[in-house]
Amino acid sequence: MAEEPLVLTKREGKSFKDIVMEKLPDGGNLNACLTCGTCAAGCPATGLEGMDPRKVVRMAALGMDEELKKTPWAWMCSMCGRCVHACPMNVNIPQLVYNMRASWPREQRPRGILRSCDAALSTDCGSAMAARPEDFEFIVNDVAEAIREQPGFETLEAPIDKKGAYFCLNQNSREPVTEPDELGPLWKILHIVGADWTYPSKGWGGENYCMFLADDEAWKHLTKLALDQAVELGCKVFLNTE
Repeated sequence: MAEEPLVLTKREGKSFKDIVMEKLPDGGNLNACLTCGTCAAGCPATGLEGMDPRKVVRMAALGMDEELKKTPWAWMCSMCGRCVHACPMNVNIPQLVYNMRASWPREQRPRGILRSCDAALSTDCGSAMAARPEDFEFIVNDVAEAIREQPGFETLEAPIDKKGAYFCLNQNSREPVTEPDELGPLWKILHIVGADWTYPSKGWGGENYCMFLADDEAWKHLTKLALDQAVELGCKVFLNTE
């Protein structure tokens, strides 16, 4: 006896695919998928939870959004973009993954990413370690003082809120809190080349876990915080060290 055919019913409202195609130029090329599997071949998350990038695209094309909403594979994808670069049709799979993540209730998203995002939102620093501006300033000054004791770096500066500096830098927030000595090598390079730079006292946290959490408003808040500081200081170039 023949098996019952799979019946795909018309959905109400917009699907993941519809949303992504509206957001991206040329619809993110989602209709151009050749099902060749090149994306899956180069994906480090292929095989986890029985999923891979090609399956994500095909399931989205078939309107299987409810199935996509349930798979934890969305959080196993690193969103590295390798699939896009490998794809002969430049299909934007990471945007599908992003919308898969956004479909999860916020409190059910991975705790590590969620806590880091909320920590960054808790202070004006945008630091995923919840560092405060005064803590950052103390650590930077302390490390800079130690470096100035080394031959050749007697005049090294690590400025904060320097008006009119050419470069405005951010910083991985783990280093000032847990590995302050790791701040020095970059400062030494900037000193040797004579770069005119500064940290902002606010918005210096370089990582943005809210982006990985698929929290658009929080992502926007942290990005705007950093940008506003660079503009206020009159910097010409913003260097994202992350």
